[in-house]
Amino acid sequence: MKILVCISKTPDTTAKIAFADNNTKFASAGVQWIINPYDEWYALVRAIELKEAVAGTVIHLVTVGTADCDPIIRKALALGGDEAIRVNSDSHDSYYIASQIATIAKENKYDLILTGKETIDYNGSSIGGMVAELLDLPYVSLATKFNLEGNDAIIIREVDGGEETDKVQLPVVVSCQKGMAEQRIPNMKGIMGARTKPLKVVEPAASDTFTSIASFALPPAKAGVKLVSADHPEELVRLLHEEAKVI
Repeated sequence: MKILVCISKTPDTTAKIAFADNNTKFASAGVQWIINPYDEWYALVRAIELKEAVAGTVIHLVTVGTADCDPIIRKALALGGDEAIRVNSDSHDSYYIASQIATIAKENKYDLILTGKETIDYNGSSIGGMVAELLDLPYVSLATKFNLEGNDAIIIREVDGGEETDKVQLPVVVSCQKGMAEQRIPNMKGIMGARTKPLKVVEPAASDTFTSIASFALPPAKAGVKLVSADHPEELVRLLHEEAKVI
């Protein structure tokens, strides 16, 4: 079985967010970059578990980005990927990124394509569905469990108020979220081995770009907290009514 796992580079959740060039670009100076947690903890680790369970399984990694993504993709190789492909392009357009991934997938004919449900920076949740459409494959989103029965995938996904169980024949595209697997830490053997695993850099395929970033804006600062004495409940009622406007 051949599995393709889509990997994104995102800022660490503790990074201080700031913008540059008149709020049109993310200020990356001093930012610690990580593998998008949904891609790493759930998509990649589940692929590794499948590889451990199914003999002959091969895991390829794909990312769309410039050379500063290489440390991120190397960490993914250290965790358990077999080889990686980096499409040498810097774009934030979902369709463009999906089309690059789809091009790689067409060339290699994967049985399973796994993505995180979203990235923690843009929260778009759109790449998996677009890749599936471009490849004319079934797509299951928000998956929390994934198992194989022969050539069929049994997938449990979240729906409003409960869970849904889907049965779909491979190949399939699946977006993964919490519950799919548990986070792993690369060991020394994996880290050393990642240095020699193939990391192929390819130029992007021709593709349209439909969106661009006009500007960024930080959320408004939180208002100060007002403390009301327990001896004056009427003041609390007044504040809730006149300022918070909740009653």
